[in-house]
Amino acid sequence: MKTMSVSKPKKQKKTMAERSNTLRAGVLGSNDGILTVVGVLFSVAVATTNTFTIFIAGLSDLLACAFSMASGEYASVSSQKDTERAAIEKERELIKTNYQDELDVVANYYVERGVKKNTADSIAKELMEKDALGTVVRVKYDLQLGHYMSPWDAAFSSLVSAASGGIFPLVAMTLLPATIKWPGTILAVTLSVALTGYLSAKLGDGLVKTAIIRNVIVGIITMAIHYSVGLML
Repeated sequence: MKTMSVSKPKKQKKTMAERSNTLRAGVLGSNDGILTVVGVLFSVAVATTNTFTIFIAGLSDLLACAFSMASGEYASVSSQKDTERAAIEKERELIKTNYQDELDVVANYYVERGVKKNTADSIAKELMEKDALGTVVRVKYDLQLGHYMSPWDAAFSSLVSAASGGIFPLVAMTLLPATIKWPGTILAVTLSVALTGYLSAKLGDGLVKTAIIRNVIVGIITMAIHYSVGLML
């Protein structure tokens, strides 16, 4: 007797939007990790010269920032995922109760993009007959069925990147010789936030120069504020 082999379904590849969301979480996490850790380091380093104390303060903040960013991303993306699922269920019901209205929405989508009305109606009818729900959610919400933003991917990306970003100022402040500790840390932070500014602009199709300058200015302001706080201690 021949046994039938059941092939496992192929794992769907992630869409560009899903990959971009994970990268976005990573870039933001890295930027926050850098600025948060350097803020604490500057405040503590001005108040004390004890390297171990500075290191523990910076490490504690690095871990707190990494887990805080991860939990924030998880909550945010989970909420987005729930909203997307709710929208899909709503459209599923509308297709059952108001099919013609949904068909008209799809047809109007193509009319607004320059397709003639008769042609748009034909396209809409054919697409709806083939995959009504998938067509409607793509037209209305720019969503692809079966593809949701992953809160776990975003959380992990943010956790790792925030911790990695915070390492730069932590290492610079605690391992560099005393004579170059401050300028070395400032340089490390400036270069790091410039890089995250560049990456965020590339991912978001923004202005690279503007993003870099903005990040560097924010980094300098952050260091100046926390340096001032340290002087008050």
